[in-house]
Amino acid sequence: MNDERLQTLEQVRDFIEGSQGIDFRGLSSREKYRWIEEVLKRFRYLKLKKEGKGILKSYLLKVTGYSRAQLTRLIGLYQQSGEIQPAEYQRHRFPQRYSAADVSLLVITDELHGWLSGPATKKILERESKVYGHQEYANIAGISVAQIYNLRRSKRYGGKRYTHTNPVVSKIGERVKPQSQGQPGHIRIDTVHQGDMEGRKGVYHINAVDEVTQWEVVTSVARISENHLAANLEGILNQFPFLIKGFHSDNGSEFINKVVAVTLNKLLIRFTKSRPRHPDDNGLVESKNGSIIRKNLGYTYISQAGAGILNSYHRLYLNPYINFHRPCFFPVEEIDRKGRVKKKYPYDKINTPFEKLKSITGIESYLRSGVTLDKMQNYANQMSDNNFAGRMVIARSKLLKQTQRLTGSEADRLRTGSFFD
Repeated sequence: MNDERLQTLEQVRDFIEGSQGIDFRGLSSREKYRWIEEVLKRFRYLKLKKEGKGILKSYLLKVTGYSRAQLTRLIGLYQQSGEIQPAEYQRHRFPQRYSAADVSLLVITDELHGWLSGPATKKILERESKVYGHQEYANIAGISVAQIYNLRRSKRYGGKRYTHTNPVVSKIGERVKPQSQGQPGHIRIDTVHQGDMEGRKGVYHINAVDEVTQWEVVTSVARISENHLAANLEGILNQFPFLIKGFHSDNGSEFINKVVAVTLNKLLIRFTKSRPRHPDDNGLVESKNGSIIRKNLGYTYISQAGAGILNSYHRLYLNPYINFHRPCFFPVEEIDRKGRVKKKYPYDKINTPFEKLKSITGIESYLRSGVTLDKMQNYANQMSDNNFAGRMVIARSKLLKQTQRLTGSEADRLRTGSFFD
């Protein structure tokens, strides 16, 4: 706007009175600021009397369209510095709490453990810092669960359905939901098939999980016929550090047969099986099939001849990792006002199976002969969670290369014993 002809306050007053029905707009805030500054200097605003300042303010309000408060603020800036400059916009940024090194530790932990849930990952980071004394984890150990997911989505970080087994009519085993009464030694068991290739059957995995402590034993067999399973059943049960009192399976024929029933009866173990239309009866081990076996071994075909080397891997790496270095969720049951039981999974209940085992009152009375808490604790302290997971990842890579070279020769028999020996 060119208003150089306005040189006196009387001319400004006449302009205001003659332009009542006219609105003025500037092109930009910066141009408006420059023009206001020029007008204030031309009329020597700082030396004007009160009446003159009022006339000049009315003129500036009319032309700029600013509010009185905003114009007063701009004039105040002029009085302080002799000029009016627009404030530079500065985006608010929260301070960066986790460095690139911290994010790298999170990435390493995720890769080693196979991207566990946020709470389980947080528990591992805490254990690396507090239990194993690794100072580099001190900062990232304090991360929140939500921030773990945020970092995984950041640039810096770089469902399976289970089919219900058809019910089989058999008098073997009690068709009832297992009740552990909070005591270890009541296991859930299931099988996982490692696929077929060109008409050849792959190896089978047997997954056994304790209901209370979530202590887990994974073994592999060439076939799941009753003879193969019975020959290895005692070896599976002996790998648990406590005595087995209950054995619960689905209705598959590999478990519901006379050979298994005789073996369990000899060991004085109660045999129960899932009820029809109650798939959650064996839900614990079903979930472990996906989160443990499939996550570690995938779906790739492995020959039946690989059962022997698979069991060496399970005994030396996978089973110790699951039970000593991988946190699990443990539910807390609450009854609502309608009498329904609801399960919640608080963060302070996330523990490894060994930590859960230690927390049980009088656990020494449940342990198998020759197994002690001190012996297991010494084993657990030999390596941190990440160090052991790193060893396991290397061993798994070698294992998968070995199994790819195997042919369909007869599988080695399942090794028995315990990794506490």
